[in-house]
Amino acid sequence: MLIYLIIIITVLISFLCFNDRSLHEKLRFNAFDIKHNRQGWRFFTYAFVHADWIHLFVNMYVLYSFGDIVLQIFGYHFGYQATIYFLVLYVGGILFSTLVDFGKHKENAFYSAVGASGAVSAVVFSSILIYPQGTIYFFFIPFPIPSVVFGILYLVYSAYMSKKGKDNIGHSAHFWGAIFGIVFTIALKPAFATKFIEYIINYF
Repeated sequence: MLIYLIIIITVLISFLCFNDRSLHEKLRFNAFDIKHNRQGWRFFTYAFVHADWIHLFVNMYVLYSFGDIVLQIFGYHFGYQATIYFLVLYVGGILFSTLVDFGKHKENAFYSAVGASGAVSAVVFSSILIYPQGTIYFFFIPFPIPSVVFGILYLVYSAYMSKKGKDNIGHSAHFWGAIFGIVFTIALKPAFATKFIEYIINYF
């Protein structure tokens, strides 16, 4: 239910921003406005705004694909606290994934970024850590992709697009969201890391 709620809210806000450029500009991440105009809400609201329908669909599909696994395993280990921990994982990914860009671009009024990539990346890599044997399907690929392989490709693509820097999508947030997802999940239960290492060793 929580995953669906996040998706619904994100789709609704993104849709409104597709049709209202002023709202899009008010909610997107802009380090200059955060520092000089005290618009701190941008640290969070950018995650509910997307560049286009494809960008929105990819982020929400990946969140749907990996989020349920995280919630289920969190539920098994943490009971009723699982929902709270998942929210901290998601919201923490939103915030943490912007900190480097904030430091880098706080004097650049022209830099902005949108997208839930940082939060989604936190969920993806939390899922990979706690359930490395997982897979993901894409409509145009006739076989499942191992989660670990997808995670690596996800970061390589993000690094490449971040260097291009031409689409206002927060690609660098993917990496820092991943770092937050891994660190937060290990902090919750260090045994997750041990089991992940054991799986990788046995797999290879």
